Amino acid sequence: MDGQKPRMLTLPVEPMIVEPVTLEGQSVRLEPLSHDHYADLCENVMGDDIWRWIFYPVKTTDEMHGFIETALAYAAQGGVLPFATIYENRVVGTTRYLNIDKTHHTIEIGTTVIGKPWQRTVVNTEAKYLMLRHAFEVLGCLRVQFHTDELNTASRNAIARLGAQQDGIIRNHRICLDGRVRNTVLFSITDMEWLAVKKNLEGKLSQSNPVEN
Repeated sequence: MDGQKPRMLTLPVEPMIVEPVTLEGQSVRLEPLSHDHYADLCENVMGDDIWRWIFYPVKTTDEMHGFIETALAYAAQGGVLPFATIYENRVVGTTRYLNIDKTHHTIEIGTTVIGKPWQRTVVNTEAKYLMLRHAFEVLGCLRVQFHTDELNTASRNAIARLGAQQDGIIRNHRICLDGRVRNTVLFSITDMEWLAVKKNLEGKLSQSNPVEN
């Protein structure tokens, strides 16, 4: 650790309490995913290019139903907390907390898909801001992580623009559905970095319609 003393916390450290919640911003609302969102997701969040980098892509309405069912099943087990992304009273995407580690106060944000018309707009920026703020300021996370396919340049750039630091590359991490062996890039934000990240994101959101470029 380059001579630095390890960080010590006051014991006991109580486990995080992670429960379904609605996160409300100026333009975006994140609400717990349910079958009520199915029709809008089918209408606004379909297409091979939208789901290209998701490990189990959704190409049909039946697969969308299965996607929601699977997310709710994992949520019932406490492993994920899935959201519908609402903009102008329409469901324009979905995202989730996953890899929730209540003991060690860490969480991951991922499985994010946004309909084509709402990409590179305020939607993703504000959704990530709401999730990060809740993670650090309500749940008490010490670390929030993101991971993405090494070849997904757009996602890597978007995560870096949030203020996340690249921790490294997990080699030969997954076998994709087409047989490609995927390397995964891992990013994170810590609680000690959150205030600077928060200020940066609030600066972006102060614009009328910030574009992620």
